[in-house]
Amino acid sequence: MIKEMKIALRNAGKINPNSIDDYINADGYQALKMARQMDKAQLISTLEDAGKLRGRGGAGFNTGLKWSSAFKAEGCEKYVVCNADEGEPGTYKDRTIIENDPHTVIEGVLICAYAIGAKECYIYCRGEYEHSISLLRNAIAQAKEKGISAEVKVRVHSGAGSYVCGEETALLNSLEGKRAEPRLKPPFPTTAGFRAKPTVVNNVETFAAVPAIVEKGAEWFRAIGSPEYPGTKVFSLSGDIVHKACFEAPTNVTLRDVIFGFGGGVANGCKLKAIQVGGSSCGFLTPDKLDTSVDFDSMRAIGRALGSGAILVIDDSHNIVDILVGIAEFFNHESCGKCAPCREGTLRAAQLIRNIADGKGSKKDLEQIKDLSEMMGMSCFCPLGQSATAAVTSAMELFPEDFRAKISKQEV
Repeated sequence: MIKEMKIALRNAGKINPNSIDDYINADGYQALKMARQMDKAQLISTLEDAGKLRGRGGAGFNTGLKWSSAFKAEGCEKYVVCNADEGEPGTYKDRTIIENDPHTVIEGVLICAYAIGAKECYIYCRGEYEHSISLLRNAIAQAKEKGISAEVKVRVHSGAGSYVCGEETALLNSLEGKRAEPRLKPPFPTTAGFRAKPTVVNNVETFAAVPAIVEKGAEWFRAIGSPEYPGTKVFSLSGDIVHKACFEAPTNVTLRDVIFGFGGGVANGCKLKAIQVGGSSCGFLTPDKLDTSVDFDSMRAIGRALGSGAILVIDDSHNIVDILVGIAEFFNHESCGKCAPCREGTLRAAQLIRNIADGKGSKKDLEQIKDLSEMMGMSCFCPLGQSATAAVTSAMELFPEDFRAKISKQEV
């Protein structure tokens, strides 16, 4: 079994998150000093070409390419935004990183600010994460007091709990005081982001890995995990599993390693029925996929997504339709309403799934769900609507017997 390896969580349990001195004594901010002595283009290429650090928020975009685009963009007013909104159900990795080591996130943000020439940075944090917000603000004040942040201003913005703010342009709208709705792309944030200026938006976990890469080098990072998605990934385990916690491991770790190794296996002596990797916007997997590596490309190769790294374990005591009710109602609640296909589609999907779960559904409802899913995938404005029915359609394919058990007898 692959052992746990910590990069983003390298200081977890080893330092006092309220103490900048503890962080400095653990070689904190050394990478920032190194970065500020490097040519900016050279620093970016460390991540872009050799390091291959790909975003850990879900999209998997090459971090160096994103930084390079903002660096090359015209204009002297540029911004760095850290996405700490973390609205995906079952995901708590960013909160775990911040509450154990807020300074590593700030150091990553400051390295990015130097690389692209930004003088102003924002950490957009989920409003419910009051402790995380307090730790971040304390860490920022400490870094400023010691002169570490230099002329760069770093602020924490408390979000209002909108799931759609996981999409970077919706987050930027919210940060500007506007309604949190996604923007049309292009232009992309790296050329026209916050206040229409070049902006880098990265996830907490991505920023947390940057100092280690700068300090230890791209070759070191590239040698860890999957060749095309190197490094480590922090997984949030929940559901019917013995150990519900965050674990960080090399990206070539398998589902079997995560669930039965780090997670301790299925709880209460039950059997594994389904696994949902990536959060509620992702499809289900069955136990025959346990030996699949949990990296971005391996998940995509089997028609699934790594997403945020949330892993929900479901045992054989559940009917999958009952779980789908909560997922469908979540997306109905979280749709921003910008486009009709999502606004009306998530509502109708929730109604259909609820009817089936309550024993009032029919075979026609199943056909409607399939048609609805296809329509939303093609016509919804952003990934929220496009993936809102991913869990439902995958469950229909993998667990048809659960739906048959719920459909009214006269329809069977």
